[in-house]
Amino acid sequence: MQELINGALFKKMIIEGAEQVDLNKEHINELNVFPVPDGDTGTNMSLTLKSVVDEINLCTTNDMPNICEAVIKGALKGARGNSGVILSQILKGICEVLKGYNEINTKNFAYALQQGASIAYKIVTKPKEGTILTVIKAMAKRTLSVSKKHSDFETCLKAMLKKGEKVLKLTPEMLPILKKAGVVDAGGRGLVIFFVGLYNIISNNDLVLNLNNDKIKNTNETADHIINYEDLSKIQFAYCTEFFVINLNKNIRKSNISILRKKLMEIGDSVICVGDLKLIKVHLHTNKPNKALNYALNLGEISGVKIENMLEQNRMIKEKAEFVSEQKPFGLLAIAMGDGLIDIFKDLGVDNVLSGGQTMNPSALDIANAVNEINATKVFIFPNNKNIILAAQQAQSLTDKSINVVPTKTIPEGISAVLCFNSESTVAENLQGMDDAIEKVCSGAVTYAVRTTAVNKFKLNEGDIIGLDDKAIIAKGHTVNKTTEDLISKMLNEKIINVTLFYGENVIEEDAKSLQELLTKKYPKVEFNALYGGQPVYYYIISFS
Repeated sequence: MQELINGALFKKMIIEGAEQVDLNKEHINELNVFPVPDGDTGTNMSLTLKSVVDEINLCTTNDMPNICEAVIKGALKGARGNSGVILSQILKGICEVLKGYNEINTKNFAYALQQGASIAYKIVTKPKEGTILTVIKAMAKRTLSVSKKHSDFETCLKAMLKKGEKVLKLTPEMLPILKKAGVVDAGGRGLVIFFVGLYNIISNNDLVLNLNNDKIKNTNETADHIINYEDLSKIQFAYCTEFFVINLNKNIRKSNISILRKKLMEIGDSVICVGDLKLIKVHLHTNKPNKALNYALNLGEISGVKIENMLEQNRMIKEKAEFVSEQKPFGLLAIAMGDGLIDIFKDLGVDNVLSGGQTMNPSALDIANAVNEINATKVFIFPNNKNIILAAQQAQSLTDKSINVVPTKTIPEGISAVLCFNSESTVAENLQGMDDAIEKVCSGAVTYAVRTTAVNKFKLNEGDIIGLDDKAIIAKGHTVNKTTEDLISKMLNEKIINVTLFYGENVIEEDAKSLQELLTKKYPKVEFNALYGGQPVYYYIISFS
């Protein structure tokens, strides 16, 4: 029976709560009523909590005051969108109370929850019931009542979660727009999921919530959210604007923050302006983001500015909704790491690129989810890594779409196979053409040794630069360009007329172009190109054809 919580345990609870939200962020996103930039509730709450976790992991001690200060700082720094900012203020209220103790009991915790609810209500200009605010208020009230009779946290948190679930199910009755959409409040769901993480640490349990009932069946409506796109296109304030005010002027007082909030309310809505004399977080919807920034500049410096056009976002979603039924016969999914390589695949007509590769292999579920995002009945998958091929094949059991896995083991193979795709050909014809293309391309790579060892007659020290062909290490050196040059010299033959060097995130463009020029002069019969790949781990990925 856990009757006291210290800083170390509280830290574990916060980390687990953040993980639970991250695991369920897509479900929370699906509950959003409005498809606008700050409507990604699950993502916003997850990123807010990620900032909290990053901050508490920097703590040098695990005492309660230190952990609580880190939670407050991390939450404010990482707060995104309405849901993230409100969550940050709930956490602030909780931790402002808890930081006064080295160990807390259930009564301390209950009072902290009340403070969290109170602060969250105050920062919302026009608070509505049926939202995350309603859920935290009800949970706090229930916890206070139970804490008067029970001193163990497991009992209190279990009662708190039960109350949270009960109130959450009532949110559609409180907000007509939720009832019309047939969903519970997304922010409220995210909050309950966060507290499930706290409960799991206390109880040494893995409580699993039934999320299937979050979407309410409505015989008068379709299963999907009922969204009036014409209404959304009439959004009064078009720009979702967020920023920090830092390095406040010496003459600034807390009253200035209230004045800033009032000025912002005059030029927009959804205004949230919170913080202290060290850091102020601002969020609002406005048609005059320049005015909002000018007001803030009177208090200090501006940082982390993010302005998103919600009208543009709505137009894109409307277009997607209009064409969603017009599925293509074929779609392409590639797996790659590095923004340059991702752009290359997209330029070649690939519909979706899933981030993954060496050191980060996506799961079968990740691949299936990426397949489902493609508006096509049949999807070709290019794994581009031998360790991903099996997972790609297993993804077939997780999606209703027809999957065809092209067994590409490297990025060059993937690019060559994609170039052979013909939308007018059959699946069998495409697969045959892609297989033929893969056979004609050779791949090389330049990376570094992660440990001291002996391989293929090479004695390697940790950090040595190494060059690999399709099968083994064939070059070694102390500089990237020299090792790359040696690798190419060993892989070139009379049939090769094109060599493309995709340089990674740790290679300077000037160095890559310099190497290209050197190789062009050295091998005048071969065409060399250096393209930005941006991939981690590999300095160069090289295609020979």
